[in-house]
Amino acid sequence: MKYTELKSSIAEGAKQVYLLEGDDAYFRMKGEEQIKDAFLEMPELNFTSFDGETLKGSAITTLVSAIKNYPFMAEKRVIKVSEFYPSESEYENHLKSLFENFPPSSILIIVNSGAKKGVDLKRKHSVTFVDCGKADPETVSKWVYITLRRAGVNASTACCESIAEYCLCNMARVSVEVQKLIDFKKEGTLTREEVDDLVFKDADYRIYELTGAAARRDFTKFCEIADELQKKAGDEVFLLNGLFNYFKNLLTIISSGENDAELSRLLKMKEYGVKKSREQAERIGQKQLEAWVNYIYSAISDMKCGRVTPQSAVQTVENAIFFAVG
Repeated sequence: MKYTELKSSIAEGAKQVYLLEGDDAYFRMKGEEQIKDAFLEMPELNFTSFDGETLKGSAITTLVSAIKNYPFMAEKRVIKVSEFYPSESEYENHLKSLFENFPPSSILIIVNSGAKKGVDLKRKHSVTFVDCGKADPETVSKWVYITLRRAGVNASTACCESIAEYCLCNMARVSVEVQKLIDFKKEGTLTREEVDDLVFKDADYRIYELTGAAARRDFTKFCEIADELQKKAGDEVFLLNGLFNYFKNLLTIISSGENDAELSRLLKMKEYGVKKSREQAERIGQKQLEAWVNYIYSAISDMKCGRVTPQSAVQTVENAIFFAVG
């Protein structure tokens, strides 16, 4: 199930094993909180937490023993294990019997970022998989709208979409920015200007805006964003590397011939992100992208070799994008 379906599932009753897995830390944290709030009584006696890194081989028996313990004066005992990626053999030797005959008085919460590989736990008996991957922009925008509305702050669809975009749909960031807006506004209607002034734009999103300014030939906007990025990142290297990597991805997308789903896997991007990048790449054009990628690469090389200063490298790239190449 998706994270957004977890609340409804909890209302129907407890599952035996919850696997909260995905790259959005906010969803993993809030999912764990929802499960514990619903089923955990007297946490000082009925909650145990393990670090999955320490559970290798026979050490897994300590987790098994904790799950088999009875709760103290409560209906359920809750055990959490984080970053737990047992191998196929570890599962067969230590967990299979437990999962197939899971004690009804316990709940196991496995919280994984998905950073490592192991046995496919979500397909195992008793496991309820909760997808904690990054949500799509529509879901995030809807969450922003509802959260603001519950706090007495009205916001247009455009404002909510902007907040999602500025935070790259990272719910940990979105939740912080929305709370900041609630604290600032308190009540009334949130304006687009207030969103633009108060919500910190993720550096990756600013790179996206930077390349968009280049595609539109908006030199003033390009320089404005470039100056802001250099001040916040602290150096010109971040700016040049960001431009190079972004344009290189656009070039890969427009020239590969692969569909969005396959490129999403290869580039480790959301499919929606690939779609938007493809649109931007088509506006710029493959020939122009090739020229910019080559020129920026040369500027970075010259800077690293000491042939030009970082400031000069940035200036020559700006001149190439707007006045020389293409």
